[in-house]
Amino acid sequence: MSAAHAVALTVNGRPYQARVEPRLSLADFLRDDLGLTGTHVGCEHGVCGACTILLDGHPIRSCLLFAVQADGAEVLTIEALAEVGATPVAPPADAGRGEDRSRAESTPPFPPMGERGAGGVRGLHPLQDAFRRHHALQCGFCTPGFLMTLVVFTRDHPDATDAEIREALAGNLCRCTGYQNIVEAVRDVLGRAAAPAGGAAHD
Repeated sequence: MSAAHAVALTVNGRPYQARVEPRLSLADFLRDDLGLTGTHVGCEHGVCGACTILLDGHPIRSCLLFAVQADGAEVLTIEALAEVGATPVAPPADAGRGEDRSRAESTPPFPPMGERGAGGVRGLHPLQDAFRRHHALQCGFCTPGFLMTLVVFTRDHPDATDAEIREALAGNLCRCTGYQNIVEAVRDVLGRAAAPAGGAAHD
């Protein structure tokens, strides 16, 4: 058996230290060692997107990364999205792998989204509430991956077109919804109405 390696990382705003086997995936570490089972494991080849999390502010496939590779990193999972009900800060432009990513305990991993959450279910991120209202999930297995992908996409593309939304969704697979309701949920969060037949989307 290979020797275990020490890792220290921040997950959902909380520091963790552990000793892990070299070939333990980050997805399995989050699920089995930390009990964060909202991160789902599907294909284990980086294709389905169900295991998507944020690593230093960027969406990544946690099934393709070893836990040891996340040493010193800031990780956010779907559990943080539900707890705080907000949207992630953009990663600093100079965030390098060797730099200190420690946060004060009082700093939430997702700062407020302002009025976008008004009228929704308390505690839900606006994307989660939009998925609920637009029936953008059925079995729900793929949903955490979609949400973690889209929370960054909506942050970085507040004026996204339908074509851009669909392109962003291309890396996540869903066998239930047909994707249209997911597009409508994203439109809702971005504050855009659906385009009329043959026309362009309007505010």
